[in-house]
Amino acid sequence: MSYSRFLPDEQATIDFGRMLIRAVCQITSPHAITLYLNGDLGAGKTTLSRGMIQGLGHQGNVKSPTYTLVEEYRLQGKRIYHFDLYRLSDPEELEFMGIRDYFSADSICLIEWAEKGAGLLAEPDLSVNISYTDNARRIELIPQSEQGEAIIQLLK
Repeated sequence: MSYSRFLPDEQATIDFGRMLIRAVCQITSPHAITLYLNGDLGAGKTTLSRGMIQGLGHQGNVKSPTYTLVEEYRLQGKRIYHFDLYRLSDPEELEFMGIRDYFSADSICLIEWAEKGAGLLAEPDLSVNISYTDNARRIELIPQSEQGEAIIQLLK
């Protein structure tokens, strides 16, 4: 069962990110909780990530890791990894950076442009589809695991 919501502006996207991370942090899992953030350039993937990361208490800037591929945040006993694979030219590059090490039980992995790492990334618990229309966003959450279903239940 999917979950969708209309987000009228940037602040609503940030607020939804804060709400989403609270739900994610209530889930126990033997592996990382993984969210694939899908959408066109400018759809709001990084804005949503900013809301999630700041929702756990991060006070600094949250920038897209387009050039570094990943930014790590240690917040509330969790490791939050924000990936942006837009500039990834070959999925094998993920092997060189030790991609498997990021998906431990205390991790939450937010992955933008996950299709660029196909075959090497952990499967998502939740696919987050963001579309930008008429100066607003529509967000749809599609569970891909029991953990993803539990996150959606917490949002209802």
